[in-house]
Amino acid sequence: MAVQKILRMGDARLLRVAEPIREFNSPVLDRLIQDMFDTMAALDGAGLAAPQIGVNQRLVIFGIESNPRYPDVEPVPTTVLINPEIEILSDEMDEAWEGCLSVPGLRGLVPRYTRLRYRGYDQTGRRFEREVHGFHARVVQHECDHLDGILYPRRIRDLTQFGFEEDLFPEQGAE
Repeated sequence: MAVQKILRMGDARLLRVAEPIREFNSPVLDRLIQDMFDTMAALDGAGLAAPQIGVNQRLVIFGIESNPRYPDVEPVPTTVLINPEIEILSDEMDEAWEGCLSVPGLRGLVPRYTRLRYRGYDQTGRRFEREVHGFHARVVQHECDHLDGILYPRRIRDLTQFGFEEDLFPEQGAE
């Protein structure tokens, strides 16, 4: 398969609302998903949304076991999530640093809900749901935002908490 080019902030295609997927378990969908996993792995991402590679469909992937970009987070199961729906389970929010493959070299302190349930389909069209919290919930919200044309800088409350990684975290060196 192939590593795809990531669209960067400023590209109008990242601002669109993605279209639902209607055909499951197809060679085209399987190839897209494989390309997304190859791209995410090559760039040490925790997740990737189809719009980030220029495909305007409601598809996200995510998963993390160990990742140099996120050394201190709990594992998140490898997941293909198509046509997702999110239900917030608590008003409690947490602020944490986020980055994005479409906003390279930058990080921002982003508030996210701490507990949610998400539903959607896998690549075969099987419906599933999970109740999650913590980093898993953060990743789902971040990736699903891409499907609605939202990049994480729009969620930052205090822009003094947004900047280049090497300036925000000089002790960690450039990522």
